[in-house]
Amino acid sequence: MPERKRNVGKRNRQRIQERRSRLCEENDRLFMLEGAKSIGAGAATIALAGAAVGIGNVLSSSIHSVARNPSLAKQSFGYAILGFALTEAIASFAPMMAFLISFVF
Repeated sequence: MPERKRNVGKRNRQRIQERRSRLCEENDRLFMLEGAKSIGAGAATIALAGAAVGIGNVLSSSIHSVARNPSLAKQSFGYAILGFALTEAIASFAPMMAFLISFVF
């Protein structure tokens, strides 16, 4: 009879160790997933640097065109505002994707 109790205790210990190892593996996966989400969200915001360069190009081109031909300043300003708005529209997708990656997936 004592051998049977020892075997039962040994089996229970093995089961407990298996459960612990499964829980540790699951926790490791969750931590890795959170880390990957953070890296993805950070990578998505890199597009903001491109948008800043684009806005700088639009405004500098506007200044150069007005300096070369001041009589077209009003028309050039309209095109500059359009370019600025389109560049900002593209830039708004970067934080949106970062928030989607962080909170939805």
